Amino acid sequence: MTSVYILQNQDQQFLSKQREWLDGRDAGLLYKTPHKDEAINLMVEVSAKDYTQRIRLLACRTNDKGLPIIEPETLTDYC
Repeated sequence: MTSVYILQNQDQQFLSKQREWLDGRDAGLLYKTPHKDEAINLMVEVSAKDYTQRIRLLACRTNDKGLPIIEPETLTDYC
């Protein structure tokens, strides 16, 4: 298994490929990259557009389909 980087905000939501914040239950919709520098660049870009966001970078292992495996404790508590 390899690892990818994803972005999570202060509300425990994850950034999607369309730059929307999602609950992360459908890993196929999430923005992911194997390159840490690309993830950091996007994190800065998103933070610059909305300064109220507190975004963190998460490194996740991937499953057989290349989708990030998100630990249950990092998912949001609501749907």
